[in-house]
Amino acid sequence: MDLDIKICGLKTEEALEAALAGSASHVGFVFFEKSPRHAPIPLISTLSRRIAGRARTVIVTVDADNATLDELVHLAKPDLLQLHGGETPRRVAEIKNRYHLPVMKAISIHNASDLHNITPYTGIADRLLFDAKAPKGSVLPGGNGASFDWSILNALDTATDYMLSGGLRANNIAMALKTTGTRGIDISSGVESAPGIKDTALIETFFAALAQAREGGNKHNDN
Repeated sequence: MDLDIKICGLKTEEALEAALAGSASHVGFVFFEKSPRHAPIPLISTLSRRIAGRARTVIVTVDADNATLDELVHLAKPDLLQLHGGETPRRVAEIKNRYHLPVMKAISIHNASDLHNITPYTGIADRLLFDAKAPKGSVLPGGNGASFDWSILNALDTATDYMLSGGLRANNIAMALKTTGTRGIDISSGVESAPGIKDTALIETFFAALAQAREGGNKHNDN
């Protein structure tokens, strides 16, 4: 099974190169000033030029206005826009039409009833990202290091295209893949030594654990 792998919240060349060396298919840059992973537009533009087609560039924003998105799209030339705020289906459609880029909409999950929030975005968002609901009092819609009960996703239509996020790390990625069968994963805090500080050793460890998990899954499927 093909698996999209996104390392998100990158802010340094070292972390970017570690993600690319580990075969990340997507790399994410966060433009949200309240986040410890926030990267200013000039930095995003500089780092995105280093990707040179080796992965897909994703810009993550939270309820950004058109002026901000205009600048980000012009300077960073992303392959995909990730909307991680309260963007309505109408706003998602507006952004798609304005930039002619695929859009991934984040949906917060806590319990099975939250899956109903998917329906309004069906046929509008190109892909969904399922993240754990932010802990009470958090100003961050994502990147909190929290996970949710992945078995909730077993109720989804198998055609639902999504990335799994929230609390993923080396020691639970095998279980995440086994439980959900997801075709995409998104990791951020799970490869950090502190909030917003990517650790190249943890990135390498994660990719090693991921490779082992996938190999184990392939062996299981061959039996």
